[in-house]
Amino acid sequence: MYEQRIDGSHSKEDPDANCLPQGVPKIDAAPEPWKIVQMPGFIVIVYEAFNLWRQIFMDGRELEKDLNPTWLGYSTAKWDGDTLVVDSRGFNGKAWLDQLGKPSTEALHVIERFHRKDFGHMNLQITIDDPGAYTKPWTVNQEVHLLTDTELLEDICNENNRDLEHLPGK
Repeated sequence: MYEQRIDGSHSKEDPDANCLPQGVPKIDAAPEPWKIVQMPGFIVIVYEAFNLWRQIFMDGRELEKDLNPTWLGYSTAKWDGDTLVVDSRGFNGKAWLDQLGKPSTEALHVIERFHRKDFGHMNLQITIDDPGAYTKPWTVNQEVHLLTDTELLEDICNENNRDLEHLPGK
């Protein structure tokens, strides 16, 4: 499936081109900013893209076996030293993992490791384990930079998305 999408001829099929949510981990790499808000017992990541948010539980609960499939999954986290380790499952299998169209299935399991290197710089290590789409787990690293004096803006995907007609694909 990825080989078919890589040339860009399937851009119309990209969920976010159709006003559907970007999934995890694609939304972490979106050009729009996002914020992490830590509360007692949970963390919320608020994304400017599509005004989405993720709730990440830090109260010691285990991931359920039979989760209701969603775009952003169900997440728990714990600290490993100074690295926040987020464990997510329960995805709906409809999201692309990146802009190039790497597919996902409902078997997707994502581990994100957020490590703040210094003020303004964070490394995000993402491990993808999806036996429904890939023969073995794989990991990517992403640099995240603090945007000071920036507020998240409302980002509504228009139901009359006029860009879609200009994208290649069906």
